[in-house]
Amino acid sequence: MTFDMVREVVKQPHVQPTVTVAVRADGSVEKVTFVVSSGVAAIDEAIRKVVASQAPYGAFPPALARRYDVVEIRRTWIFDVSIRLQ
Repeated sequence: MTFDMVREVVKQPHVQPTVTVAVRADGSVEKVTFVVSSGVAAIDEAIRKVVASQAPYGAFPPALARRYDVVEIRRTWIFDVSIRLQ
């Protein structure tokens, strides 16, 4: 389902975007930041929608939640026959 959200827009020439997603201890998304944009606004917006569509993420285990309010995860997004994170 999530790949269907981006299937058409990723046919446009673009670079592989690098995205940081900040996840709160309760699994909600605090923010999505593009370290490297795809160069195509529609692809960047689709990535935001994919991240939002999968929320909420799992809550942090108690030991992690005691140490951190937010964890940032940075990955490069690759689009081919699916969405892969590198």
